[in-house]
Amino acid sequence: MSRRLRLLVAITGFVALVWLTLAAIDRAIALGQRFMGLPEGLRWLVAGIGVLGVALVVAAAAWWLRPRRPRPPVAAPDRASLEARIEKLRDAHADVEELRSELGELDRRRASEQLYVAVFGEISTGKSTLISALAPGHVPARDARGGTTREVAHYATDAWGASWTVADVPGSAEADGDARERMAREEALRAHAVVYVCAGDLTRTQAEELRWLGDFGKPLVLAVNKADQWTATERADIVAHVRKQSEGLPDAVVAISAGGEERFTRRLADGGSEEVVRRRAADIGPLVDALRRMLAPGAAALEGLRENAVLAGLHERTGEREAEWRASEAERIVARYARRAIVGAMAAVAPGSDLVIQGALATGMVRALASLHDVRVTDVEIDQLLRQVRMTLRTGTSLVLAISGNALKAFPGLGTLGGGILHAFAYALIFDSFGRALAATLAERHTLDQADAGERMRELLGDAGQSRLRRLAELTGDALRDRQGRAQ
Repeated sequence: MSRRLRLLVAITGFVALVWLTLAAIDRAIALGQRFMGLPEGLRWLVAGIGVLGVALVVAAAAWWLRPRRPRPPVAAPDRASLEARIEKLRDAHADVEELRSELGELDRRRASEQLYVAVFGEISTGKSTLISALAPGHVPARDARGGTTREVAHYATDAWGASWTVADVPGSAEADGDARERMAREEALRAHAVVYVCAGDLTRTQAEELRWLGDFGKPLVLAVNKADQWTATERADIVAHVRKQSEGLPDAVVAISAGGEERFTRRLADGGSEEVVRRRAADIGPLVDALRRMLAPGAAALEGLRENAVLAGLHERTGEREAEWRASEAERIVARYARRAIVGAMAAVAPGSDLVIQGALATGMVRALASLHDVRVTDVEIDQLLRQVRMTLRTGTSLVLAISGNALKAFPGLGTLGGGILHAFAYALIFDSFGRALAATLAERHTLDQADAGERMRELLGDAGQSRLRRLAELTGDALRDRQGRAQ
């Protein structure tokens, strides 16, 4: 743009600004004249509304611009209660060795009084190269394809005037890398401080990982890698943008260059080309300074935050194991009562007597599932639930019988077991649907939600999947063969 054109644009902008200012003043004078012409009572009303509006705008601005308080770290349960839950799972023959090992590792690191720093982030952001710079003399395996780290590796160093153990963890966002990502998160919780590595703007996944790390309240540095590729102005802009994206979660946001190697093709004077490998100098001074400040209190002073993070993570993992164990136990309870319902259906001789038998079994199944999920239920609640189940069955009897009949055609071997097989299979389907629906409701809502259980049961009654029908057919056949065997 020429100098004359820039001058013309500046003059035009100035004239437009003056015109808008004069127009705003004229409009304000006109509004003032109209306001003064109003009756006195109406003037007071309009003035009050105006003052209230201004006050609301000021309050909203103050709330929006107020300094954000750091979120408190995730609260962990006390260790004694966590150990009690793990022992309860162990007594129930659940696999808890991994959980017990985590507690052992917690104690081992506390006793070692060694500071641990975990380098965390997505694949291909330069984590392994940064490890080499933070722990000189150690060269983690790396690959241009990314995702090289498969296990957690520890590298001890005292190169920075302090003794640290740097943990290299698998990168996140790798295809089919859920197990390795979980491994990385667990190691991040075990560390006294975490370095989260990115290579520019935060993606949505990276922002979520950063929030997850921030929730535990431990020292956290966000390191923006590959800063040597930008100018000083670009670097400052990117750091400011990333700091805004991170919502104040990290204790520090620094721009670094992890160094490493870069490969490129160089054209030769004779028209040929050659592959060149060039070393890039590392510049991690800002990161080292941030780590020194955060780790200066020492391992003992930081142990409380580290232990809280480990126990909070262990609380989640124990909850997952408990949910798995309850789901497995619920399967056994439902199968046991469905088997009893099959035998009860064949044992019924008087019209309607099967309802009495099955009602007693249904009550027992409700109590067993509620006890499994630590939900207290009253007799009134059970009666109301069974009343709703009976109403559901009245409208769905034809569907149940149709599915049962089709199942018997698909598995004709059941026909050799004698009369009443359709009746028995129908009750297997009913109890399986009712039990699974109730178990799912108790697991998700932790209360006896009759409406939710009823809706789930209606969906399951109409489920004619072959694998489920085969399982129920086998259960029916086994139950009736056992009954015939005992009768003989």
